Amino acid sequence: MQTYTPPLRDMKFVLTELHDFSRLTALEAFSEVDADLAETVLEEGGKFTSEVLLPLNMSGDREGCRLENGVVTTPHGFRDAYRQFCEGGWSALSAPPEYGGQGLPETIGMMLSEMICATNLSFGLYPGLTGGAMVALRKYGSEELKAQYLPKMISGEWSGSMCLTEAHCGTDLGLLRTKAVPQEDGTYRLSGSKIFISAGEHDLSENIIHLVLARLADAPAGIKGISLFLVPKFLLRDDGTPGERNGVLCTGIEHKMGIKASATCQLAFDDAKGWLVGAPHKGMQAMFAMMNAERLGVGIQGLGIAEVAYQSAVAYAKERLQGRSLAGAKYPALPADPIVVHPDVRRMLMTMRVNAEGCRALGAWVAMALDVAEHGGDERERRDAEDFVALMTPVVKAMFTDLGFESANLAMQTYGGHGYIADHGVEQFVRDSRIAMIYEGTNGIQALDLVGRKLPAHMGRNLRGLFHPIAAFIAENKENPLLGEMVTGLERAFGALQLATGQIAERGMKDPEEAGAAATDYLRLIGLVSLAYLWARTVAIAVPKSFAAGPDQAFYSAKIASARFFYDRVLPESASLYLKIKAGKASMMALADDAF
Repeated sequence: MQTYTPPLRDMKFVLTELHDFSRLTALEAFSEVDADLAETVLEEGGKFTSEVLLPLNMSGDREGCRLENGVVTTPHGFRDAYRQFCEGGWSALSAPPEYGGQGLPETIGMMLSEMICATNLSFGLYPGLTGGAMVALRKYGSEELKAQYLPKMISGEWSGSMCLTEAHCGTDLGLLRTKAVPQEDGTYRLSGSKIFISAGEHDLSENIIHLVLARLADAPAGIKGISLFLVPKFLLRDDGTPGERNGVLCTGIEHKMGIKASATCQLAFDDAKGWLVGAPHKGMQAMFAMMNAERLGVGIQGLGIAEVAYQSAVAYAKERLQGRSLAGAKYPALPADPIVVHPDVRRMLMTMRVNAEGCRALGAWVAMALDVAEHGGDERERRDAEDFVALMTPVVKAMFTDLGFESANLAMQTYGGHGYIADHGVEQFVRDSRIAMIYEGTNGIQALDLVGRKLPAHMGRNLRGLFHPIAAFIAENKENPLLGEMVTGLERAFGALQLATGQIAERGMKDPEEAGAAATDYLRLIGLVSLAYLWARTVAIAVPKSFAAGPDQAFYSAKIASARFFYDRVLPESASLYLKIKAGKASMMALADDAF
């Protein structure tokens, strides 16, 4: 069965031991936040997600959403869960206080998001899309629009959606055809259709605020001619309450492989009234603000699935009796040993474990930088944090979702035939996690973004936030007996990353296809080295504490064992990644198009 206990102890370790949470509490915006408050919030969030959302995960998947006469009905229990979510203040957790939010760090918000995604990914998409829409509205909306819409979106009374994709264009948004016509009163009338719109129609909130990409008549061709508009499902009366239905209709919901309790809608805009967000023809700028927020959020979806898949697989491996240990019976009183004793099962469980714990550590590092970029005390501090977030956003989105899907498949393999049938709910993890590698820009697009935009930006300045701390750690710990050969392994992998970075920069300037051919392997390599750095730091912290008697001794000992597994069994992939990058594009591009 789907098994989940909120990983609060590991979250506490990541926040207060691996990373310096006091760096955030020293900021004026978080002066009233401390580690105890963060721990309390996460503990309560863990109760809500495990007790309210997890029981709805399998039932919601089986029931799915229904569309009748343009109205989408979510599965049984979702409306009540959403009401509890809003009443508990979870929708407002990291939102700005000036619009009714609680103003807690995004770092805490991302950890809550991990627990939501672990227990009910479909449910998490509804408030998740609202969060992305709020980012764009906060940064680019007029003061009037922000005052009208943000408080209700923060409270959860109104939700949001992002309307980008059209049937004839996916990532290439420059091809979109939705039109916006200016009106004398300063509003616009939008006509066109969108597909794949998560949370585009549902019965959870009393209004849905669509952020829609469209083109004005005088717009330049391509992406330089796209504008962004706010289009509410219901137009507002003079008193600010929802009134007349706008010209937005759900014409269909997608029948999907997974996330079936999330309404993925086809929307038709028929002379719908909207308001410009940002400047005309500058919609891509605002779109990227919400897309980057969503990309980080999607990465956390992969982390959530990795954690719940791991926990479910562990529970089954300890209960399922099959065969005897190769070293002799470990449980002679039982008719067979539980499968947790078998090396290959341990390989799968340990892989899932280091996937989840490593991504949690890296996700928190990026989330803290996001908080500093937004609230840092000086311009240089904010700029450095922004550079780091820019570099790591495609890594978090792509690698976390790759590893989440890998963990879901390993969990199914651990269950064997029982994983393939629906009774245990493990095959749902595989189906639900697969979309995360596709939406908000496929993982191949993320890799291209990394090598094509993030590496060359500011003459390579974005790399400093990652490369400098790794280099410093290696220099400071070469003789550290606590780390053994880990520093050597980190240094070797980091060296491969540096060489790969130089080769991509050199070859890519001469031939863009060379950078494109290396992109996916390079993203994986930079992600693995980042995880290796964090695992080495984890060991430096854990070893001294593992000798102290007490309830946490087992926790620190497990951290050390997990780090060793990562270095022995996962990090060696960095060598093969470098060799693939070094090989270049030749064999990849050798066949003519019509030879496939």
